[in-house]
Amino acid sequence: MTRNRLIVALAALVLLALVPIFVLDSYTRHLFIIAFIYAIVAVNWDLSLGFAGLFNFGHLAFFGTGAYAAAILARTLEVSPWLAIPAGGVAAAVAALLIALPVARLQGIYVVLVTFAFSQLALQIVLSQGDITGGAEGIVRIPYLTIGEYSFIRDYKLGYYYLSLGLLALSVTLLLLLARSPFGKSLRAVRDNPDYAASRGISVARQRVLVLVASSVFTGIAGGFYAIYLRVAAPEVFSFATLSLVLSMVLIGGAGSILGPALAALALTFGTEAMAGIRGMEEARFIIVALAMILVLRIAPRGVIDILGRGLSLRSRRNAKTGDES
Repeated sequence: MTRNRLIVALAALVLLALVPIFVLDSYTRHLFIIAFIYAIVAVNWDLSLGFAGLFNFGHLAFFGTGAYAAAILARTLEVSPWLAIPAGGVAAAVAALLIALPVARLQGIYVVLVTFAFSQLALQIVLSQGDITGGAEGIVRIPYLTIGEYSFIRDYKLGYYYLSLGLLALSVTLLLLLARSPFGKSLRAVRDNPDYAASRGISVARQRVLVLVASSVFTGIAGGFYAIYLRVAAPEVFSFATLSLVLSMVLIGGAGSILGPALAALALTFGTEAMAGIRGMEEARFIIVALAMILVLRIAPRGVIDILGRGLSLRSRRNAKTGDES
């Protein structure tokens, strides 16, 4: 992680922490919370896609599994929502292991097909087991978070805002540390040259299993938090619209950067919401996002974060040059 990107990350975190001081509108805070949830999914998807080069749709299943696991625990089994949220991460890790084992030795389109099929299988289980999952109507009136007498639904979403921001910051920090570890370097070796990685004693199949499981934990936690926050778990969490939106965040932000997808999640969440408020743009907004993704990949294959990083580097060099001349 370069010095410039570290500065961007810290500055963004400070600004986001100050947002509730100036933004009192609960709906705007709601958009930030949704953006943070999508950002968690996007940065974890980036670990498997950007660092390991494993193009898959499994994170849609991990997100939905986490949401329904938390909802069933909190609503049906009356488990504390504080325990149901991390339990969503555990359930997602189990789902990731089930997906990873058959795809560990597959390549290309076959990985995409198997992981997408698994998400659709999870959707069919949700729809068919209505007694447990609520079927097409989902699970509603899920208990909300409380701390003693303090209720998270009576503070204009302030508690949920900082909790979701904290989960995002923790997830990004752990992913950045993981990316710089020997495990992260082995993932890049598998991505860039699997045969060379195998010749150096790196098990390609094992690394794929590990990266899917590692990237599923916070994805499931995000799903659990999503269900507890909205107080509903519906089949829409497995929808193709959710998948395409989060994938756009990864590709526009910059695959293999971690920070890029998080920034893109904020931009796309607010951008699509703004376009939804314009007459005639309700459906066209998805076309605009697709065009933006194509344009970014054409101009900067490494994403918007690379453009931002190069701009900061150029500015630093100009400042240094000006200082030397003076």
